[in-house]
Amino acid sequence: MQKNINIKNKRARFDYEILDTFTAGIMLGGTEIKSIRLGKASVSQSFCEFNEKGELFVINMQIDEYSHGGYYNHKPKAERKLLLNKRELKKLRKEVTTSGLTIIPLNLFINDKGLAKVNIGLAKGKKLYDKRETIKDRDNKRDLSRIKKSFNN
Repeated sequence: MQKNINIKNKRARFDYEILDTFTAGIMLGGTEIKSIRLGKASVSQSFCEFNEKGELFVINMQIDEYSHGGYYNHKPKAERKLLLNKRELKKLRKEVTTSGLTIIPLNLFINDKGLAKVNIGLAKGKKLYDKRETIKDRDNKRDLSRIKKSFNN
């Protein structure tokens, strides 16, 4: 079993411009936390939505079934409730409804107390030309660091 779990959404910063971030707790069933501790989870295709009661849920998050679980094992792609303050929920709901922004999970981790937490981001989708610009910037940084390294030797 791994000591520190940090499951990242690598596509999030490429597909979206992150405007604000929050750390939220996540309600998990019996064998879900055991699967997360083994690193058997993915947040790459997931997103967050509000239900009619005003609660925030993460949808399409993959937590694989626990290998030693029996009949009472969990569903891999169930909706899971996120735990935030009322003030934070109100702010997020307002931004999503008025500005048309979306909420996406950035990474899933286990804190010092052993609780599963999710960093979520209030995000705005990037256009195709923004993505091309991101790729170009990344390539330029890589080339620049390569040139600096050759001069230092």
